[in-house]
Amino acid sequence: MTARRQKRGLRVCVIPARGGSKRIPRKNIRYFHGRPLIHYPIATARMSGLFDRIVCSTDDDEIAAVAHDAGAEVPFRRPAALADDFTVTADVLMHAIGELEREAPIDYICCLYPTAIFVQAQVLLESYQLMVERDATASFPVTTFAFPIFRAHRRFEDGRVEMFWPENMNRRSNDLPEAYHDVGQFYWYDVRKWRANPIIYPADARTVVIPRYLVQDIDTLEDWQTAEAMFMALKLDLAGAEA
Repeated sequence: MTARRQKRGLRVCVIPARGGSKRIPRKNIRYFHGRPLIHYPIATARMSGLFDRIVCSTDDDEIAAVAHDAGAEVPFRRPAALADDFTVTADVLMHAIGELEREAPIDYICCLYPTAIFVQAQVLLESYQLMVERDATASFPVTTFAFPIFRAHRRFEDGRVEMFWPENMNRRSNDLPEAYHDVGQFYWYDVRKWRANPIIYPADARTVVIPRYLVQDIDTLEDWQTAEAMFMALKLDLAGAEA
């Protein structure tokens, strides 16, 4: 690791995993290729060697037990007010920081989602190093859109479409700027800076680019099936796959 820690606080991974997932019930502990889903990011976090503590923030006793079995701490329960469909990630992290700093100060926190089964330890490290070396508030991974978004269409109920940016109708795809999106795997934050304005995308946040074949949301059953197919096709040395 090239980045040198100059503070005395902890480097903590927080995995937010509430029990009330709707579209895929019990998603965070549903079995994925023989293991509960949450096992994969916990295994990656452990393998990375980056963290002083790996903590699961949950309101659910069963999730807590599964996360603990996978090697995460569950030192508190998340209150119900922070476990509904409208709770934002920043509020969950601030609650975790408050609970954990009862014991020791935290310098850096990484929010690692329980659905981040394709996250790579090397990417966690690169993102952390980038944040520290650039003295940034945050860092997270992004990837490119598969199709130029500047040629996107709006679709109406009767089946008609119109371009959002009709001025791009005759422009070549190669002439349009590349667009990126957050892949929703993890976010690093410098706690000292971030707590003053805890938003998910601080203005000085840095990003690392990862390939699209390592990106898959798991929000619907179709997403789940796609992730299963990707997992089999990639045959990657994913953390926890053989553990």
